[in-house]
Amino acid sequence: MKDFFKYVFATVIGIVISTVVLAIIFMVVIFSAISSIGEDKPVEVKNNSVLYIDLDQAITERTPTNSLAGLPIIGGSDVKSIGFYDLIKALKAAKTDDKIDCIYLNVSAPNAGMATMLEVRNALLDFKESKKPIIAYSEVYSQGAYYLASVANKVYLNPQGALEFKGFSSELTFFKGALDKLGVEAQIIRVGNYKSAVEPFINTKMSDYNRQQVTAYVNGLYQTFLQGISQTRKISTDSLALLANDYKIQQPKDALAYRMVDGLRYKDEVLDELKTITGKNKKENITSIPLNKYAQKLPASTSGSPSQVAVIYANGDIVGGEGSDEQIGSERISRAIRKARLDDDIKAIVLRVNSGGGSALASDVIWREIVLSKKVKPVIASFGDVAASGGYYIGCAADSIFVQPNTITGSIGVFGIIPNFQNLLNNKLGITFDGVKTGQYADIMSTNRPLTPGERFIIQNDVNHVYDSFITRVADGRKKTKAQVDSIGGGHVWTGSDAVKIGLADRLGSFNDAIKAAAKKAKLSDYQIVEYPEKIDPWKSFITEAKDNAHVYFAKKEFGENYLLYKQMQKAIVNSGIQARMDYEIKIK
Repeated sequence: MKDFFKYVFATVIGIVISTVVLAIIFMVVIFSAISSIGEDKPVEVKNNSVLYIDLDQAITERTPTNSLAGLPIIGGSDVKSIGFYDLIKALKAAKTDDKIDCIYLNVSAPNAGMATMLEVRNALLDFKESKKPIIAYSEVYSQGAYYLASVANKVYLNPQGALEFKGFSSELTFFKGALDKLGVEAQIIRVGNYKSAVEPFINTKMSDYNRQQVTAYVNGLYQTFLQGISQTRKISTDSLALLANDYKIQQPKDALAYRMVDGLRYKDEVLDELKTITGKNKKENITSIPLNKYAQKLPASTSGSPSQVAVIYANGDIVGGEGSDEQIGSERISRAIRKARLDDDIKAIVLRVNSGGGSALASDVIWREIVLSKKVKPVIASFGDVAASGGYYIGCAADSIFVQPNTITGSIGVFGIIPNFQNLLNNKLGITFDGVKTGQYADIMSTNRPLTPGERFIIQNDVNHVYDSFITRVADGRKKTKAQVDSIGGGHVWTGSDAVKIGLADRLGSFNDAIKAAAKKAKLSDYQIVEYPEKIDPWKSFITEAKDNAHVYFAKKEFGENYLLYKQMQKAIVNSGIQARMDYEIKIK
């Protein structure tokens, strides 16, 4: 027995020591991975190089400072990502880089919005002015992938591959039937017939107002898509529309017959062509450099001028507090704007918005900082894929607003959703409530009973007040009357092209155009670009992303293709306060 306890004790001690040692090793690995983030590693570009561009990665607003790729964390992503502006700067540098002979473009299913893809496409078009060829190859082209690849001098498709070309569709998911079965009532308070963010919870199909606006903006996005392809493939937009409408591109040979591609090739044949372009024989290896690495070697600024233009990125849902790199936290973004306003070296501000909105209160906090900044230096807004509802709110005070033709914007309206779980709790689960209160409105916003007429009146007044503030802000910023703004507001969603026509935006233009306009307004000929807000500390980001990635990993594994529905329901549940948002995601199929 004495020996037994001795061995048990020794075993326990061994397990404890092993656990501690493993924990130390684990922390050393993590610390090394985190601390290496952002280290400058020399990137060599050899003569006669091919710039390899893999666009099957997330094209984000900013290149992340820290990636969890390769870290021992559940759900850690191995997916690369690059900020679209870093991508554009890399293409601009490659245009005049004597060591870059051509571009090899690989894209099957890009992870980017329509306006972002237009920015990238235009940057590729600019590169072509160097007379250096772009060769695109893929086994499968989605519609978005083909939109990008169609820029290339040569577009090749695998002989057994596929090219998707069928037109756009937009599908909304409605939850009312499920809520009815659960016994949950979504009590809606809103302003604007077009404010359709609430429709999934109260309807089983689109309202006439929503169908009208969705039809308009989907057609607008489609026309931009067709015009781009028409420009580079020399096929009329009418012919392209017919090909899509009749689903003519069913086999690779169809894509070749209708001049959508230049050839059906296997990858080895494409590589042989790249060798010929770069002066290699067939036995030699191609000298190439990935875009992501090439972008790393570029200097932050090529100007020695002390004058600066600050770019402030406002990306994601608008929330109160600090937010994150993928959220617009009112405290964090307003602090960044304030810092740029008070810095005498910063002569102009560009607010880059990519947001479907969020908290109306948080939007107003950010709007206030833009108004104050506009009084002391130029402020230009650049709208990305989406700058709608609260996303439009925060940018409406800018001196000038730049949009892409396929930017989604507007949606000037507000709403609130107060769920009533009484039927579910009382009749289905047998849960009841009782209590006391000191006033008839002490338990206003209770979710275990329906709103009283008095409560609904109070909340509607609050929503009306927020909407009135919203259209007042827009009217002041856009030099219009409140009546004029109301006539194009009411929650109506517009494309960038239409927004310029009705005065919600000033110019069609790229992010670079917005920066140049800011510099011109500040009378700058030489300047540096500085970016705000500062990216979140890698350790904090690591911890947050680890938790979030694990959650997303298990949710995606559980729900599969229905993950988007889960995400929408989750967002509706956690939203608090009056919302100025497009609460559904536009997904073009």
